[in-house]
Amino acid sequence: MLDAVEAAMGYAEGRSRSDLDADAMLRDALVLQVQVIGEAASRVGADTRHAAPEIPWHELRAMRNRLVHEYFRVDLDLLWGTVERDLPALRRGLRELLGEGGR
Repeated sequence: MLDAVEAAMGYAEGRSRSDLDADAMLRDALVLQVQVIGEAASRVGADTRHAAPEIPWHELRAMRNRLVHEYFRVDLDLLWGTVERDLPALRRGLRELLGEGGR
């Protein structure tokens, strides 16, 4: 999950929301990584979820489901907001959970 977070953030680095409209490869890469994040979240056990309640486990799974089942109607504003606003906090939470100190 952390690898997918970091990949998505790396793909978006130095890019803007308008790049999603113009760059199909960027769009596809971000959609795939957010799907991977949600799929991984669905495989996290209850004990781990309870140990990290600050991580929005349900929302991660819901975003994955939305992207998979409504693929041709992806809300690019929502996708970009997720990558720009939500993934940095998720990265910190996952690093803390993994004992990496939230770096």
